[in-house]
Amino acid sequence: MPQADGDLPDDLWTRPRMAAALATCDMPTVIEGVRTARGWSQSELAQALTYSQSWVSRVVNGQQTLTVSQVQDLAQRLHVPLHLLRFGGSVSEAATAPGAASTRQGVKTTRFRDFGKTVAAGTFMATASRQAAEAGAYHGVDETTAPALRSITGGQRRMDANSPARHLLPSAVAHVQLAEQMLGNARGTPFHTELSASASEASGFAAWLNADLGDMGSARMHYRTAVVRARQAGMRLLDVYMLGSLAAFEIDVAEDPELGLGLVKEAEHVLGPSAHPTARAWLACIGALAHAGIGDRVAAARAIRHAEREIARPDNAEPPWPWVFAFDEAKVAGYRALVGVRLRSPHEARAAFAEAVAPSPRNVKQSALLKVELASTHAEAGDIDEAFRLAQEALTTGVRFDSERVVGRVRSFRKRYRGPRAHCVEDLDNRLSSLVTGLPVSG
Repeated sequence: MPQADGDLPDDLWTRPRMAAALATCDMPTVIEGVRTARGWSQSELAQALTYSQSWVSRVVNGQQTLTVSQVQDLAQRLHVPLHLLRFGGSVSEAATAPGAASTRQGVKTTRFRDFGKTVAAGTFMATASRQAAEAGAYHGVDETTAPALRSITGGQRRMDANSPARHLLPSAVAHVQLAEQMLGNARGTPFHTELSASASEASGFAAWLNADLGDMGSARMHYRTAVVRARQAGMRLLDVYMLGSLAAFEIDVAEDPELGLGLVKEAEHVLGPSAHPTARAWLACIGALAHAGIGDRVAAARAIRHAEREIARPDNAEPPWPWVFAFDEAKVAGYRALVGVRLRSPHEARAAFAEAVAPSPRNVKQSALLKVELASTHAEAGDIDEAFRLAQEALTTGVRFDSERVVGRVRSFRKRYRGPRAHCVEDLDNRLSSLVTGLPVSG
């Protein structure tokens, strides 16, 4: 089997055609350039890449669209320097760069920004991690260590809105380990409290990613660690945030509303009556979901009304740490819609979804989850075509981002449906089957 780590010409990456291909992520040209430089046949190239020759042939000929992870995998196998894969110009500039004809582009232009963000985030995470390690493991923990760790988690959380969880999880888990190492170094220092908070945030985000990938055990483990570290930090809002996150996980993912409601009540006790409106509104909405899951319509409505009052307060302009995004009317409407779905009130749910989904959402995965819930309300009301159209859209997003949470929610929607066997139902069944078998949809 040919080795991909053999010698390459020193000037390969600076040759005009190769430099242009790197600058525009024209992977067919990059791969073909490496193959030619090594004197490989296409069969030998396929062996080095451990892909089938037919698949490699389609890539080289510009007939196979690559995902971000495949670009990274191919670049690593061929020892292509990732830092030279640049996305500095606009999409139109990239498409017209020398040697980068749009018909041969190996990655969809819509993925350029995603891959650029991944590379940039990787550089940022590595730099921030190195700074945190230097501040802690090598020179003693100081006042810069916790902010450096928190900046990593904050960046990861913002990327999660539009990035596959599996791309973020390895760095998130490594970051948890780094945070725990720094926390150990901080024992007996004045920085232990802040580093406990940093470790809590890191574990909470790792839990979220594991839940998105369907790893319930790892998600629960990280959430529990996050709660413990928040308690050690003695920071009330962080304690409430992690308890509420664990409650939401138990209610919405593990489908145990009774346990979730108990966690909500504990979080409410910790929160107290004078906390920031965002925290009170968010926690009230999670409680509403728990009440709805149990079937308590009155308590669920009361909790939603409480959340609406809180977000209307003038001091709710900016979200407090550790919240990253504002908790506004659209967010509460989304929870109101979810409550309507669980209480089998399709008309109320559809009206609430109109408020929650109509604005262009920043988080496409969360929007997909809402679409599945909205699909349930349409199915309940007898609008089968619209219900399955929404489910198809959500499934597309789930597959695109490898979100087992979204895909699993679509499967649950289909399992609950007991209506007539229409064409739209068969289409969804075929797509779900293809995800299991790996075979293309027939017809």
